[in-house]
Amino acid sequence: MGSRKRNILSILEDKTNEYSDRIALGIKTPLGWKEFSYKGIGLLSRKLASHLIMNVQVKKGERVAIFSESKPEYGACVFASIMAGMTIVPLDIKLTKYELISILSDCEPTVMLVSQSFVQTALELQQEIPSIKNIFVIDEPSYNLGLTSIYEFANVYECKWRHRSSKSTAMIIYTSGTTGAPKGVEITFANIFAQLNDLEDALNAILPNRKITVLSILPMNHLFELTVGFSTFLNFGFSVYYTQSLKPNDILSIMVEKKVDFMIVVPAFLKLLKIAIESELKNSPILVQTIFKILYSTAKFIPSYTIKKLLFKKIHDKFGGHFMGCISGGAPLDVAVGKFFERIGIKVYQGYGLSETSPVVSVNTNRRKDLASVGQPLKSFETKIDPKTGELLLKGPSVMKGYHNQPELTAQVIDSDGWLHTGDIAKICNNGHIYITGRIKNMIVLSGGKKVFPEEVESVLEKSQYIAEICVFGTSKKFGSKGGTEEITAVIVPKDYLNYDDNTIEKLIKDDVKLLSQQLTQFKRPTNIIIRKDPLPKTTTKKIKRKEVKELVDV
Repeated sequence: MGSRKRNILSILEDKTNEYSDRIALGIKTPLGWKEFSYKGIGLLSRKLASHLIMNVQVKKGERVAIFSESKPEYGACVFASIMAGMTIVPLDIKLTKYELISILSDCEPTVMLVSQSFVQTALELQQEIPSIKNIFVIDEPSYNLGLTSIYEFANVYECKWRHRSSKSTAMIIYTSGTTGAPKGVEITFANIFAQLNDLEDALNAILPNRKITVLSILPMNHLFELTVGFSTFLNFGFSVYYTQSLKPNDILSIMVEKKVDFMIVVPAFLKLLKIAIESELKNSPILVQTIFKILYSTAKFIPSYTIKKLLFKKIHDKFGGHFMGCISGGAPLDVAVGKFFERIGIKVYQGYGLSETSPVVSVNTNRRKDLASVGQPLKSFETKIDPKTGELLLKGPSVMKGYHNQPELTAQVIDSDGWLHTGDIAKICNNGHIYITGRIKNMIVLSGGKKVFPEEVESVLEKSQYIAEICVFGTSKKFGSKGGTEEITAVIVPKDYLNYDDNTIEKLIKDDVKLLSQQLTQFKRPTNIIIRKDPLPKTTTKKIKRKEVKELVDV
């Protein structure tokens, strides 16, 4: 793997020694705080890696699936898998069994590391997936249905760690899993190094101080969280805390207790936080509301964040008094929401990326007044705009190896010159700042950053005995707290043999969609169902014209 600097195992070793007794990872449990120092997480990782090598006798490149909510032990599983020479497959805990079977059949892991909460599902999956030989529980021993906990392994911490080439696959991240061929993005060690190097510059611009406490709210199977919120932050010696609840009050109590400085968020979380602050203001005395309005108007002309923090001290105290800002990614940031936080003294750095780029492409560190910009590309990226389509094309060492087992699909996305076609329409200004203006792909991006592929939803729903034609796409919600975000709309043409009245047909179809949708994760299920009698517009090859169907509905 080249020089010591380029060796992932030596980086792990160096950081464990450098930050030894500093808190690396922590979580609040019903019994209080559970915290691991860098040295502690290093020991648990080595213990697990030794067991995998010596007792399980895993081979280099074998896959290990991690099926757990975010917690400190998850980090130990990631490090141990690397030490043992295995390829990591982080699983989304919100997926249905049907979707998980599809993914696991594609990557065929030999080992599954599972948290206490998902033991039952893991055992059911093992019945379906013959490759899974061993399942271990990552929590401390309790009632584990006869499975062994990683804490119960022998205290063996030294083993010959397995070096792998920088071109080999470190992890496979699945972006979609219901159709026959789920998309597994292969991320190599070289991809990870490129991100660590690039993000070092970005973080030095944002957080020059190295003693930072971070609150993590995104799931660990999210590549944004794994690359930035986990790998990069630990590379910097930060302390990362996880939360078991996403309720604003629970999050705020951790921020106060642990004096949180920074977070990585999706735009939906910022919107939720803004609504919580505003609703509390609405319930305050008129005088308090008036003072806030005056201060808010004045803050527009104040460049100093220190002064803004003093003006809005009450709000900052609720955040623990130390919170300086966040990186927002995963979906487009609502500029009005970004402005609100900037105005009250909290910095919002909008970023852009996709799983296929490991994932971060850019972070707006230097022009945050221009909140619509996603920043300049990180130093290792080359960018250009396709003159015909306006699509953003990228090249660089962070671009994935390809889609697992899918060379044809890979060739559609990475052209013969090595340019990755993002599917996003963008413009790049003279100073290099990128603005994402739309999407070529049909992909629907929900407010939490979740991505839904219409074809995947259609393939499940078209099995209905009542549906002749179906077209799925995203439509903008116009009102309420989710105004401006996308919801999943399904336009359905019933089969013409249904000789019922309109209300009965509508009920039959909606009930059947509800039933079939259970094969899909909650967020992929259509929330808006439109039934039309006329056939949908099609091409000469009988392909439904999605754009035209959407226009029919928008009218």
